[in-house]
Amino acid sequence: MKRIVAILTLVLTIASVATAQKGRTQFATDMYQAKHEMIIEEMGLTQTQQKQFMPLYEQMEREIYQVNRNARALAREIENKKNPSDRDYEAAASALSNTRLREGEIEAKYFEKFSKILSKKQLFQLKQAEVKFTREMLTKKKRSKQ
Repeated sequence: MKRIVAILTLVLTIASVATAQKGRTQFATDMYQAKHEMIIEEMGLTQTQQKQFMPLYEQMEREIYQVNRNARALAREIENKKNPSDRDYEAAASALSNTRLREGEIEAKYFEKFSKILSKKQLFQLKQAEVKFTREMLTKKKRSKQ
């Protein structure tokens, strides 16, 4: 899951840089919408489950996004410094290294919440749907480069 989120974040970041602000916002919105639709379909969520689950899932995504964004911002800050100190490099490296750990902690927190809404099978299907979505996005990205 952590790897999937990292890859998805990378794809979104690359796509964001390549488009204008308005296009970037629309692209991100479309990506998240497509991902959410796939998750709902793959998991076979009922209307009640959708209403309970999707806000939590979106909140989890925002938290994970923020962790990644903060780490990238710190790395950019160090890259732009004229003479970064060893302490600066250590702080940036630590933030980047701890990103996956923080993502895992966030996922674990939400997994508990999800387990109150979803069946065990749906919890498994959630992970499968996330992998499937990432695979499809990477395949589309690869095709668009050809």
